[in-house]
Amino acid sequence: MKTKHLLLLLSLLFSAVAVSAQSLPKQVSNVKILDLEGNPASLPYWGEKNLLIFYIDPDRHKQNSDFTEDMERHNRVSGDNLVGFGIMNLKDAPLIPNGVARSMARKRTESNGATVLADQEHVLRDAWGLGDCNNMFVLLLVSKEGELVFMRKGVLSEEDIKEFYRVVQAYR
Repeated sequence: MKTKHLLLLLSLLFSAVAVSAQSLPKQVSNVKILDLEGNPASLPYWGEKNLLIFYIDPDRHKQNSDFTEDMERHNRVSGDNLVGFGIMNLKDAPLIPNGVARSMARKRTESNGATVLADQEHVLRDAWGLGDCNNMFVLLLVSKEGELVFMRKGVLSEEDIKEFYRVVQAYR
């Protein structure tokens, strides 16, 4: 009996992975979230450039820091057709006041010139059907045609990183 349950569980797991893999690419739309001053803002360069988006739960802002530092240090994804920015998933960080998180992000962006936006109400997560993003670093790649072509959540494996670099090459 245990073997049957194990086989059923494995079958369901492989089915879930296959369904997940089939869901990309998928069409997504621009959303209105907030800038660091708390004003409504659309995603920058929507429809003009391919977007590399780091959707980060502030509770886990250091998750995958080795990956992001390596990517920045070695300039591995730069290109005229690609722009990257961060979006703070503030809804999943209830212990960090939104104003404090935005203030900390403003200080950091002053030093590195990065663009960071804030999602206080799961607007992006819900509009794009990302599912649970709590306590996760979410790496997203959206084509200028508005297709979500890559998504990984949580700690990135070596295979995730290799797949990301393979996919992003076509969008640089």
